[in-house]
Amino acid sequence: MEALVDFCRQKTFMVEMYANLDCDITCGNVFEELANLLSKSAFPVNSPLSAMHILALDGLIAVIQGMAERIGNGSFNSEPAPVNLEEYTPFWMLKCENYNEPDKWVPFVRRRKYIKRRLMIGADHFNRDPKKGLEFLQGTHLLPEKLDPQSVACFFRYTAGLDKNLVGDFLGNHDEFCVQVLHEFAKTFDFQDMNLDIALRLFLETFRLPGESQKIQRVLEAFSERYYEQSPQILANKDAALLLSYSLIMLNTDQHNVQVKKKMTEEDFIRNNRHINGGNDLPREFLSELYHSICKNEIRTTPEQGAGFAEMTPSRWIDLMHKSKKSAPYIVSDSRAYLDHDMFAIMSGPTIAAISVVFDHAEHEEVYQTCIDGFLAVAKISACHHLEDVLDDLVVSLCKFTTLLNPSSVEEPVLAFGDDCKARMATVTVFTIANRYGDFIRTGWRNILDCILRLHKLGLLPARVASDAADDSEMSPEPGQGKPLTNSLSSVQVQAIGTPRRSSGLMGRFSQLLSLDTEEPRSQPTEQQLAAHQRTLQTIQKCHIDSIFTESKFLLAESLLQLARALIWAAGRPQKGSSSPEDEDTAVFCLELLIAITLNNRDRIGLLWQGVYEHIANIVQSTVMPSALVEKAVFGLLRICQRLLPYKENLADELLRSLQLVLKLDARVADAYCEQITQEVSRLVKANATHIRSQLGWRTIASLLSITARHPEASESGFDALLFIMSDGAHLTPANYVLCIDAARQFAESRVGQADRSVRAIDLMAGSVACLTRWDEDAKGAMAEAEALKLSQEIGEMWLRLAQALRKVCLDQREEVRNHALLSLQTCLTGVEGIHLPHALWLQCFDMVIFTMLDDLTEIAQGHSQKDYRNMEGTLVLALKLLTKVFLLLLHELSQLTTFCKLWLGVLSRMEKYMKVKVRGKKSEKLQELVPELLKSTLLVMKTKGVLVQRSALGGDSLWELTWLHVNNIVPSLQSELFPGNELEQSDSKLGEMGKNTLPNETGSA
Repeated sequence: MEALVDFCRQKTFMVEMYANLDCDITCGNVFEELANLLSKSAFPVNSPLSAMHILALDGLIAVIQGMAERIGNGSFNSEPAPVNLEEYTPFWMLKCENYNEPDKWVPFVRRRKYIKRRLMIGADHFNRDPKKGLEFLQGTHLLPEKLDPQSVACFFRYTAGLDKNLVGDFLGNHDEFCVQVLHEFAKTFDFQDMNLDIALRLFLETFRLPGESQKIQRVLEAFSERYYEQSPQILANKDAALLLSYSLIMLNTDQHNVQVKKKMTEEDFIRNNRHINGGNDLPREFLSELYHSICKNEIRTTPEQGAGFAEMTPSRWIDLMHKSKKSAPYIVSDSRAYLDHDMFAIMSGPTIAAISVVFDHAEHEEVYQTCIDGFLAVAKISACHHLEDVLDDLVVSLCKFTTLLNPSSVEEPVLAFGDDCKARMATVTVFTIANRYGDFIRTGWRNILDCILRLHKLGLLPARVASDAADDSEMSPEPGQGKPLTNSLSSVQVQAIGTPRRSSGLMGRFSQLLSLDTEEPRSQPTEQQLAAHQRTLQTIQKCHIDSIFTESKFLLAESLLQLARALIWAAGRPQKGSSSPEDEDTAVFCLELLIAITLNNRDRIGLLWQGVYEHIANIVQSTVMPSALVEKAVFGLLRICQRLLPYKENLADELLRSLQLVLKLDARVADAYCEQITQEVSRLVKANATHIRSQLGWRTIASLLSITARHPEASESGFDALLFIMSDGAHLTPANYVLCIDAARQFAESRVGQADRSVRAIDLMAGSVACLTRWDEDAKGAMAEAEALKLSQEIGEMWLRLAQALRKVCLDQREEVRNHALLSLQTCLTGVEGIHLPHALWLQCFDMVIFTMLDDLTEIAQGHSQKDYRNMEGTLVLALKLLTKVFLLLLHELSQLTTFCKLWLGVLSRMEKYMKVKVRGKKSEKLQELVPELLKSTLLVMKTKGVLVQRSALGGDSLWELTWLHVNNIVPSLQSELFPGNELEQSDSKLGEMGKNTLPNETGSA
């Protein structure tokens, strides 16, 4: 063992052994076998750890340390390029262009090793079914598409692990192709200057000699031919070689078969072989030597089965000496990591197993340190060569030794941990690997997180493990936070050493760990307990656990993704019912870490977002009562959006869409957190309004603000945010205009807060007309005609939506709100000179806004008590004034329309209705005075502008007739007052010139 370990300590010996032997198809896998041997020798089986076990481990670690040291030597690319055999090449004839150039020999030996592995797989297939085995090798281009005798012969000759019975059957077959393969097989042997018995032994060791005489005949004929061809010195011809070979086989059977009682003597053997050498005798000394060789060492015609190469025998030793004279040049390596990736992949499993078992059984600190050095070297090489599976296996093994994953059977786990040197060393090593080589950890993150969670439950984590980088710069640490755990403890603090944490707060603070478990006084801790606790704290300090999360921005993408998935897995699936405080504490802690790495990786948010969002969504949708977990989920989501919106405009819609989760909260949960949620949304809007560009993003914001309008505590913050967006049109855009108008209407209609806020909300709505005017002017100046026309249509639709929203507020129960909305609506309808509004849109406005509002107000005035709606009379007055003002303002444009008559009759019918309105059971005096006055002024303007004449070009005489039909129902005297008799006569004479059929037609059309 010491000799083997000395070989292991040679810097380049193992690399050269691997390159020259393991990568040679004619040699055994010596390096692989040595690694397995050392690993097995390190295992103490039913015995305590001994020097032999540690020595074997030293050998393995020496090889590993050599690889670790080579990592920094030069920049040779040790990542193996994939080997592909795209076409058939005789594998036994592979040659390297230059054995002194690493650029040449490294790919060469890798190719050869690949072929060797494929041949081993082919051998396995062959042993199950020879025909399918050969077909497999043809498919992998190790044999030609059309089999030839030489390639099959070389496969039999150079492939280890073949079933020698099957090879013997194939070679002894009488089929012509099999006979050709047999002769080619014989030609692969070098019998130069070799005794016949040694040559025969070598030949028959490679397969089982068939039992049938004809098959034996064919096999020995092929052998004799080849032997005579290479060693003709004594033998006269190949027949002599054949006869003598037969004789040796018979002698072998005679001497070594227990059933043969009478053994052949030397004289018998010599006599049997007289005159076989071309009619002459062979030299007696020659035959005597053959006789004694066979008697002493049996020729094994049924060799032992095994996957590897045969054991060393005198004949194989001689064969080896022959080979050494003709072998390829010896490959010499230097101190660079040419083949370390390949070698490490082979020995990593046995090495981790060996180090783990010795570490488990060891009792001395120096042995622990040897094992830790080995673990760290394995981690370094795994990371360097991107062997993630190996690193994961290593992490799993190490985590078991931390004792943190074991079910806690001890009363005071913190003290037990402080007293366990092995556990502390393993813990520091796990986190050292996580911090140094985290890029290449995949599934191992789960085990690491299990350890972190255990430390969290014991209250041993620093207070700011879950903080993110931005917090570190934005916040000053609170007392006791963000500082190293203190090294000195008062006796009072240590009274509860080892008590698991009971609170489900955010971070495990040391003071929480040391809080009293019960009110009963406890004994003072001993010096040993204080020392153990001190060791525990120092161990946790050395781990730098917080760095895993704060430095996660430097992790490779795949590792970061696996870390996030591990956090989600460790948090567990949220339950609909109530979970235990411990489970919720774990879930909160994992969510906090998840949010921290999300914020730390804002440049790679696309990688993490889907998983983070789904996890938060699961929490929100499965929670029916307020809890620390749902609180952390909701405010964590808001925090992510706040922080990432300025940096990730391409993700703005997705981030804002995620806030719709808040709208899906259970009513009890939403009510509990509504005020804080609104404050956060308000903060988000104020910080990021310029970064929210799409309608989708604004819809979420507007929805969140709208639902606060009727919440007593949250409405102030919600309105504050809306004020920020809409004041002076600061952040109003075509994308959010209608949404903000609807949100403002919600606040205007809300009875929460004073009427003053409703008035302010109405002012926000009315003031937004300025934005519409500005956008319309900008469109005319800066856009192509088609685009400008489209935007102009959209602006018209926005204006109509604004008018409709104000119409709804005009029906409010509160007098001051209702009347203010009416006046604001009048302003919005009359102060739109800068906006291009098509006539059709105005007709829509009269139908959907003005007429509907007048009708609704009439219904309210007559159908509701004065107590519910105070002073409706005043509101009706304002509504009628609005009607006439807007109508007269647009009279010229509207009178050009074919539908003007219908519109005018709508105005008259409302006036007629308002004359009949009863307020408190009797007709309104104010309306009785106002309606005739407004009607008279309207008719005068229509007369002045030539709209109302007896023969009207705009709707014919039906307009005239129908007008007076309605007016006479309202104020019968108005016609004669406005149109004295002479004017009517002039009109009558003009009427006679028209056709008699005009009036009915026009009336019908009206």
